[in-house]
Amino acid sequence: MSITSAATLATLHRSGPRRITDLAGIEGVTQPAMTVLVRVMEESGLVERRGDASDKRVTLVCLTEAGESYVRTRHQAGVDAFARLIDELAGDEVEALVAALPALAHLAELESQDREGPKR
Repeated sequence: MSITSAATLATLHRSGPRRITDLAGIEGVTQPAMTVLVRVMEESGLVERRGDASDKRVTLVCLTEAGESYVRTRHQAGVDAFARLIDELAGDEVEALVAALPALAHLAELESQDREGPKR
C-alpha cells in the first residue's frame, strides 16, 4: 500500500467521511489522483462511497470495516515497534521521553488540525 493510501485511510479514521476534493487537499494530491486512489481502495474493500444526507449532490468516502481494521492493525504495529525500541533505552532516556510527551501530544494535535482543516 502506498504512503498516500495509508495516510488517506488514517485521515478517514481520524476525521470520518470526507469528500474526495477534501481528501485530495489534505493529502496534497490532485483531485483526479485521489479519485483513482479511492477507486483502488474501493476495489480492495477498504473504503466505500456514500451519499451525504445533508447535501444530496455530495458523495463522501467512508472507511469500511476492513478499512477500520487495517488502520487499527497498522497503528498497533507502530505502537509495538516503539515499545520494543523504548525497552532498549536507558532509564534517564525513558524519563526524558515521558517528560516530552505533553509537548509531543500538542504537536500531533496541531499537525492534525493543520492537515485536516475544518470537519464537514
